[in-house]
Amino acid sequence: MGTAMPKQDRIGARVPHEVYETLCRAAELTGATVNQFLVQSALKEAQAVIEREDVIRLSPRDWNWLLDLMENPPKPNARLKAAMKRYQKALLHDAGTSFNWEP
Repeated sequence: MGTAMPKQDRIGARVPHEVYETLCRAAELTGATVNQFLVQSALKEAQAVIEREDVIRLSPRDWNWLLDLMENPPKPNARLKAAMKRYQKALLHDAGTSFNWEP
């Protein structure tokens, strides 16, 4: 019995001839097929986009400010107290529903 091949999907794109020639030249220079070049390039860019959206970068000054706030949080102001009251009211109102407020 052989091992199962992982599922593969197909991606196709129509591009102007000049774009195709540029992609072919770049693929040739890297020693890859056009398909390999496209997939590698697209995957690299996709990973960069995802990282930009998922990762928060802070300067050392801002990191220290954030740590200080976490270790020494300010006392709740009126707006935070009002938000907590709304949350508690919503929590009571939704008791018994299928929505779970707990993490």
